[in-house]
Amino acid sequence: MPASNARVTTANASRYLQQVCKHWSHKFAVEFTSERGRVPFADDRVCTFEADPQTLAMHIEAPDDESLARTQNVVVDHVKRFAFREDLGEVAWSRET
Repeated sequence: MPASNARVTTANASRYLQQVCKHWSHKFAVEFTSERGRVPFADDRVCTFEADPQTLAMHIEAPDDESLARTQNVVVDHVKRFAFREDLGEVAWSRET
């Protein structure tokens, strides 16, 4: 199953994690704390988040490359919407082998 990771440097990682997870909790069975989150978009498509004082880490697993790319775009778009007060810059995803 294809997977990828990205890290965003921000002092507001926990806040963004919680906002994104609360946002999606209306549609999906989301689980989250201030430090970790899990959004199951489907049985075979999941995004997990981890926040520390300086970084928001994101990990996505999807059934195929197309779903992975689409999920990456959706996740980054939503995180950036909640981070509109700061420029998170370009989010670079790295594929897991």
